[in-house]
Order: sequence, then C-alpha cells, then structure tokens
Amino acid sequence: MKIIVQLFRIIVGALFIFSGFVKLVDPIGSQYKFQEYFSESVLNMEFLIPYALIFSIVLIVAEILLGVMVIIGYKPKFTVWSLFFLTLIFLFLTWYSAYYDKVTDCGCFGDAVKLSTWETFYKNVILIALIIVLMIKVDVIKPIFRGKIPKLITLISLGFFMFIVQHVLTHLPIIDFRAYAIGKNIPEGMEYKDDGEIPPVHDFMLEDEQADLAPELLKKEKVMLVIIYNLDKVDERGFPAVREATLKAREKGYTVYGVSASFTDDLILAKEKYNLPLEFLFCDETTLKTMIRANPGIMILDKGTVTQKKNWVDIDELEF
Repeated sequence: MKIIVQLFRIIVGALFIFSGFVKLVDPIGSQYKFQEYFSESVLNMEFLIPYALIFSIVLIVAEILLGVMVIIGYKPKFTVWSLFFLTLIFLFLTWYSAYYDKVTDCGCFGDAVKLSTWETFYKNVILIALIIVLMIKVDVIKPIFRGKIPKLITLISLGFFMFIVQHVLTHLPIIDFRAYAIGKNIPEGMEYKDDGEIPPVHDFMLEDEQADLAPELLKKEKVMLVIIYNLDKVDERGFPAVREATLKAREKGYTVYGVSASFTDDLILAKEKYNLPLEFLFCDETTLKTMIRANPGIMILDKGTVTQKKNWVDIDELEF
C-alpha cells in the first residue's frame, strides 16, 4: 500500500504542477475564464468580475505550490486537505460547465491542452479519488528531505512563482500556446482539417466600414497591428510609445492599422486626444484578447505569419 500511496502522491503532484504551470505563464487567460464564469449567463456573480485576476493568480499559485508541497512531503495533512478542497471547486465548476453547457472550455490546462467539459469533469473525478486515498493514508506521506529544507523549497518556489506572475503581467506570456503565437501562420490556422474540428483561428476579421481587409493584409510582407481590444480598459500610458512605433513602422514601409472592438466614435476621440496616426479596423474583442495579452499591444505580421508581439512597455524592442 505504501508504494501505491507514493505513486498516487507523484501523480497528483505532477498533475497539479503541470496544470498550474501552463496557467502560471498566462494568468490573464485564467482571468478571462473567471470573468466568463462570473458572468450573468453562468454563475450570475458579476460583482466578482473586477476581482477575476486576483482569483486567477491566487488559484494558480495555490495549485502549483500544493503540487510541489505534496511531492516533497511538506505539511502533508494541510497539503492533502487543501488539494481535496481545491479539487472539489474544480469538480463543481467542470460539472456545472458540462451539465448546463455554459463554459465549453474550463481552462483547466490553460491553452496547452484542450479537453471537453465532460472529459475534464471525469479527470477531476479520478483526481479526487486519488486524493481521497492520500487523505486516508496521509501518515505514509513523509518529507523527502530532512529539517527545514522542505519549508525552504516551498518558500523559494512561492517566490519564484510570484516572480513569473509579475513578469508575464508586465510583459507577455513566457510560453504562448495560442494560435497567434510567434511563428504561427494565421491563414494556416484558419484551414479546416479532415477531422471536422473548428480551426483554431475562426473569428479573425479586420473590418473597415466597407469590407473585411484580413485576406488582403494577410498577404502583405510588412504589417503592424496596434491592438486596443477595449478603450475603456486600455492603459493610456502606452499611447506615446504606440504613436512613436507607428511612425517608425511607416518609415520602414509597414502597413499599419489599429484594431479594436470599441465604438468608432470613441476611437475617433482617442485618436484626437492622444494624437494617434492610426486608422482603426474592427475585430471581435475575444479574438483580440486571444491574439495578444496586452492593451495596447503590437503584433507584426509577414504574409500572415506572426513574427513579433510586444506589450506596450516593450515597444522599443521592436525590430523593423
């Protein structure tokens, strides 16, 4: 039985570390998922939407840190019970999503691994069964290091995870699992495969008042898109850098457009207020949030292939 407990301990810990890590490198993705859960059409808890990012960070760090703690055997009773209650939350959310068909992707593995809602629910059922075994046999779980080393590892891990969170929120995700990652070709991502699945890029349109310019722009070699998914939530400190980058790009022969889901009248006022030399195209807000975790942010395309992506704080690092 001891061998089985140790095996379950490794499986549970590794799963929580992996699940936490793929979300740790992109906590804003989890923020968007919490906002979806808190929305009126799902849990009807809209008063929590402003705190979605805090929820995502706390849950992600707790998830990955508990995975580390169960493997090294630090505070086993506290760790195992915490894992149990955390998995209960996941179990409820995935059951709710699957049964009521509310959130088609719970985001349990971020954008790295896509599972259906029922697949995720059954995964959590198995996971909680493993954790219950660990709860029953918690006395078998011993620290793999002596003295204060497990505590030290836990504290160092916590500090490291918080550093990663701060870094990716300031810049961009360390690892990009989405269809708009650097090196990805957008037209290829729009192609339907023989498996009948919806392609990863299926809502990419760049519309002016007359037509969708996406097909034309995806054929050009030098295209810079200034993405402002929502003017009400934009970081206005980024506008001077955006303006400078726009002028530099045009000097180098780039076709430059702003892309937003905000109203045209609001965009016209923003252009005048911040002296932005941009013509704006419309794109769905969810698509823009998927394209880049920045507001404002810049994406460079070469014949539809993403070559550069920068948050506004790193615009001076763009290579034209």
